[in-house]
Amino acid sequence: MKGELAVKRGRAAARPSLWKNIKKNRVNYVMLLPFAVLFTLFTIIPVVSAIVLSFTDFDMVQMPVFTGFSNYIRMFLNDDVFPVCFKNTMVFAFITGPISFFACFFFAWLINELNPTLRTLMTFIFYAPSISGSLYVIFSWVFSGDMYGLINSVLMELSIINEPVQWLTDARYILGVCMVVQIWLSLGAGFLSFIAGLQGIDRQIYEAGAIDGIKSRLQELIYLTLPHMGPQLFFAAVMQIGASFSVSTVVSMLCGSPTTDYAADTIVTHIIDHGTSRFEMGYASAMAVVLFILMVGTNQIVRRLLGKFAST
Repeated sequence: MKGELAVKRGRAAARPSLWKNIKKNRVNYVMLLPFAVLFTLFTIIPVVSAIVLSFTDFDMVQMPVFTGFSNYIRMFLNDDVFPVCFKNTMVFAFITGPISFFACFFFAWLINELNPTLRTLMTFIFYAPSISGSLYVIFSWVFSGDMYGLINSVLMELSIINEPVQWLTDARYILGVCMVVQIWLSLGAGFLSFIAGLQGIDRQIYEAGAIDGIKSRLQELIYLTLPHMGPQLFFAAVMQIGASFSVSTVVSMLCGSPTTDYAADTIVTHIIDHGTSRFEMGYASAMAVVLFILMVGTNQIVRRLLGKFAST
């Protein structure tokens, strides 16, 4: 009884202090209000709506009809395409995600060692293509299935192949091509965050580390650089997880939707197909909920794995 009473008193004491803290920092909370409103409108409400609609049959014309777990049963037991899309999504998530994450850090680490002028130039050169609107046009030419495509023309010139390879329509190559393009596209935001993190580390830390026995660049990286880049590591991990689980534009822009034998279709392309083409919003919402759970779960695992590198 005494323990419960103490807990209640503690909670009662915490409420006034929280309210006092809000009143004391009311200007900060007012500044956060626009973000809170936008976050609620464009994140919380859509997620809650998707969860509710996932238990209904909704065609965007008539009112939703509650159907229980029928959409989830259909997804895992009756939809022959969903397992293929699920597998492709996992391939993108656990291959392109880690590769792009480590590639971002590696290139940022190398470029950070350059002199300021060259570093700025290389940062621009490295980042600019990832936000270029004509990128898909370039890759469509690179992987074009005729003899004028860059890869086909080079391989035919070297007599490695005798006829053009259909990189964007042959089911054997579609997934690999999309993975290469996705890795290239996902290098942008994470790369910039790593550059910013590396620039923000105080050089005196490395001088103190040298005094304490740090002798190689690898030791500097493990014992000094990474522990002071916790926020950047977390940010880049979240960005890469989101990008790798939500691949769709790369697939549809390069290979069309659906792709040959659904060779590169992902959960997101399957959601778009059922939601915007077939108007099965209930079923599309159920797939979106499953994808959301996968992303949140993976994010938590990655945060724990990177937690030991966080700055204390």
